[in-house]
Amino acid sequence: MAFLLLLVMLTACAAIPQDLSGKMFTFPEETNTANVRLKTSTQDFRAVTVCLRSITDLSRDHNLFSVATPSAQNAFLIFKTASSVIDFFVSNKQVQFGAEDYKLNMWHSICSTWDSKTGLVQLWFDGKSSIRKFAGGSNITTPSVILGQEQDSFGGGFDVKQSFVGMMSDVHMWDYTLNPYEIQKYAEHLNYTPGNVLN
Repeated sequence: MAFLLLLVMLTACAAIPQDLSGKMFTFPEETNTANVRLKTSTQDFRAVTVCLRSITDLSRDHNLFSVATPSAQNAFLIFKTASSVIDFFVSNKQVQFGAEDYKLNMWHSICSTWDSKTGLVQLWFDGKSSIRKFAGGSNITTPSVILGQEQDSFGGGFDVKQSFVGMMSDVHMWDYTLNPYEIQKYAEHLNYTPGNVLN
């Protein structure tokens, strides 16, 4: 009876929005099912900043943050490759950034920005900024936001060999490009402005 009550309570908790500040997501094994779906307070994005912290021992390709729309499976994607590269996708267009210091079994902070007006993207890895690159892209509308898996279709199409295995925390999303000063405060665990879309 106690187990049934616990199961009912867990199901009820999973169905309502929860404050997850100070919490950590754990993805303990390769799978093509386990994922975290995040509901955004905004449905139309002209700009995006995403910051997160993660730790993994994966040397293979894996997803860090996946946004799909009905018209673009990689509307906004942060993806770590087996080589020292972080792939960044906007509206299915790929831009690559070097990440030579991406060490296994260490916490890393990753922030990325994109603005539809300029089409420019930029990556901050452990507080160090990359150069800006052009990705283009149009507004992101009706987003499906997923952690732990890379979406090959809107809300699904998961590949076990692209799944994230490790831990993730401090996931924030803004509907504007955060300035470098705020991103530096995030990277250094200082008093930064929490995401206005996800935090």
